[in-house]
Amino acid sequence: MPSAAMPTRERVAWADYAKGFCIVMVVMMHSTLGVEAAAGREGWAHAIVAFAKPFRMPDFFLISGLFLARVIDRDWITYLDRKVAHFAYFYVLWLTIQFAFKAPVFAQAHGWTGVAALYLEAFVQPFGTLWFIYLLPVFFVVTKLVRRAPPLAVWLVAAALEIAPIETGAVVVDEFAARFVYFYTGYVLAARVFALAEAAQAHPAAALGALALWAFVNHLLVAQGWSELPVVSLALGFGGAGAVVAGAALMARLDLFAPLRYCGRHSLVIYLAFFLPMAASRSALLQLGLVEDIGTIAMIVTAEGVTGALAWYWILRRTLLRFLFERPARFRLAERPALRLQPAE
Repeated sequence: MPSAAMPTRERVAWADYAKGFCIVMVVMMHSTLGVEAAAGREGWAHAIVAFAKPFRMPDFFLISGLFLARVIDRDWITYLDRKVAHFAYFYVLWLTIQFAFKAPVFAQAHGWTGVAALYLEAFVQPFGTLWFIYLLPVFFVVTKLVRRAPPLAVWLVAAALEIAPIETGAVVVDEFAARFVYFYTGYVLAARVFALAEAAQAHPAAALGALALWAFVNHLLVAQGWSELPVVSLALGFGGAGAVVAGAALMARLDLFAPLRYCGRHSLVIYLAFFLPMAASRSALLQLGLVEDIGTIAMIVTAEGVTGALAWYWILRRTLLRFLFERPARFRLAERPALRLQPAE
């Protein structure tokens, strides 16, 4: 990939917008489904979650692969430090935190011996919302291992895995099969993705028209129950990822939604910590009964999950508890300046 295909160091505004949009959609999905499960009925937010399902995670993985060319040729120690140990640290830490909160509930069903077994199992079978940062290091390592292979051949195999109905029950196997094609595409076609963003910014009217057409097609296929069919799901994943890139590029062009860009810059913070404010606000709203509409409750819980995670980050980032969002030097594989928390990219 030519070095001119992407900026070398500075942040890319539209990429932050895209990640911000995706992380909010992820929180909205968990919030909406959690509220509906607790309330025993669906709300209007369910339609938004269903609309975003075909592209929510494909776009997140595609964006995660975009900047891999910057580091993929570094020595293995440096690479493993940045792309494996970094995420492994946060996975283990936040897995332990989540278990600390959920252990009493698990103990009622499985006993404390069962809780310990579930905790150990989470090192093989990713736990709850944390599966994304468990899987990212796998993608980083596999991509480095196959970087000398013909890209088209790797892509065709990855696409075949997505199309195939692979449902083993093992999260790593199933999600790898379903998502690796998007991550690898972000890596090998980064220049094309950047060109798409530039084209959207250069021709906003055409971009808006294309987005409207995409939204209609995506909605139609979701409403008809066809969105998860083989090949269709792959097409909708890439179509939706392209739409998010184009939409993010338009937002970055005007920079009218700076809070969304901020969410993108701190997407890993939100991903790690949203579960606690989400669960607390969901419980409070449903018990107090101040808001009756389920869709509205889901939106409030989504906002609480996002802002609550960011609030904890701001409160703790200059305290002794900053290790919750910043990997300490002693957990690095090689000596270098302290690694700050990085968005999942």
